[in-house]
Amino acid sequence: MRQPILIALLCGGAVVLSGCDQFGQTDVSRAIAESELDESGSIREIMLTVAEPREATAYFQRQMEQEPDNIEHIRGFGKSLVRGGRQAEAVLVWQKVVAHPDAEHADSVALADVYIRTSDWASARATLDSVPPTYESFTRYRLEAMVADSAQQWERADSFYETALGLAPKPAGVLNNWGYSKLTRGDSDAAERLFTEAITHNPDMFTAKNNLVLARAARRDYRLPVMPLDQEERARLLHTAGIAAVRQGDVDIGRNLLQDAIDTHPRHFEAAKNALAALDA
Repeated sequence: MRQPILIALLCGGAVVLSGCDQFGQTDVSRAIAESELDESGSIREIMLTVAEPREATAYFQRQMEQEPDNIEHIRGFGKSLVRGGRQAEAVLVWQKVVAHPDAEHADSVALADVYIRTSDWASARATLDSVPPTYESFTRYRLEAMVADSAQQWERADSFYETALGLAPKPAGVLNNWGYSKLTRGDSDAAERLFTEAITHNPDMFTAKNNLVLARAARRDYRLPVMPLDQEERARLLHTAGIAAVRQGDVDIGRNLLQDAIDTHPRHFEAAKNALAALDA
């Protein structure tokens, strides 16, 4: 019974080999090249997402030495520098990307982002202004809103935040930034609404929780709002409320909140203890 099966398998293999002969060496080389291209793309994606920033930076530097004109390598190098907090170096790399013949509008937006990270708001605005208005992306509108904020152009900022929110894959970040913008303008009510909405989208976003406490404290409401909190988060927010109370002259309230923060924290809470000691002194 096994012999017919073996013959059939051998015949099938012959057909496959015959097919390979028909493809020819050119097609095989093309298939290998495409496979290598897919593999390099996968490695690049890993380096840009899960790899340690220093390792990713070194990888893209090696790739640039082998193919100095490959814009993907330069982009990867720039992104790795940003991830590693090396913003000043990243500016130079992204300037090189934008000057590349194969540069796209998204590259100019990335350059504007790095300018903002270095607080070079004028260059960020000029770079965004160079991008045609027909190019629309979440990142572009988010950065436009931040640049407008820096110039205290509030209506313009609100318009860009609203547009960015409509394009945001994850709205919590935009809502938090918009809320902080409202808070800096003194509109704590609007800020509180935006921070609360951000937390509903991302219950783990501690920055929005902290900002929400600050927004309420601006109205001298130092109670922690109802939201998902673990013990350490509660202690840290009590510390935030306590510091805000002291700064607004409500020293006794601030002292009590700092003591609550110390008692609530599951471990040693040095920041709250130092603040309380400074008050007692």
